[in-house]
Amino acid sequence: MKKIRKFKLKSYSRSTGKLMPINFDKKFPIKVKRIFFIDGKKNKIRGEHAHKKCSQFFIPIQGKMTLIIETPNNKKSIILSRFSKTTVLVPPKYWCSIKFLEKNSILMVACDRRYEPNDYLESFEEYEEYLRKK
Repeated sequence: MKKIRKFKLKSYSRSTGKLMPINFDKKFPIKVKRIFFIDGKKNKIRGEHAHKKCSQFFIPIQGKMTLIIETPNNKKSIILSRFSKTTVLVPPKYWCSIKFLEKNSILMVACDRRYEPNDYLESFEEYEEYLRKK
C-alpha cells in the first residue's frame, strides 16, 4: 500500500484576513476529478469506509476534526483544523473515519476518481477480506 502523506498549505496574510490558495496543477499530489464537502454534528463520526482505487486529499475548511486511518494492524489519528494548515493525502486501501470535534466543522475532500459506488468497502470485515485477496 502507498504511504499516507501530510502536507502544509501556504497562507498569505493581510490586515483584512488570510488567503490559502490550492492549485490543482502538476504539483498537486493527485489529479482531481471530484470534490465534496462533509459536515457533521459535534462528536459524531462520518466516513467509516475504505476505497479500492480512490485516493482522497482531506482539507479542513472550518472547525476541528480527527481523521482516523486504519488498517487491520494499525490505527492512526490526525487532528485537522483550519488553523493548522495540515492536509492529508490518503491512498486507496485505508479505512477512514472522521470524528467532528467542534460544532459547524466542514471538511473538503478532493479525489482522483469520480464517484463509483463499487469502489467502496463499507464494512470493516469486507475491507479485511478485500485486503486478504490482494
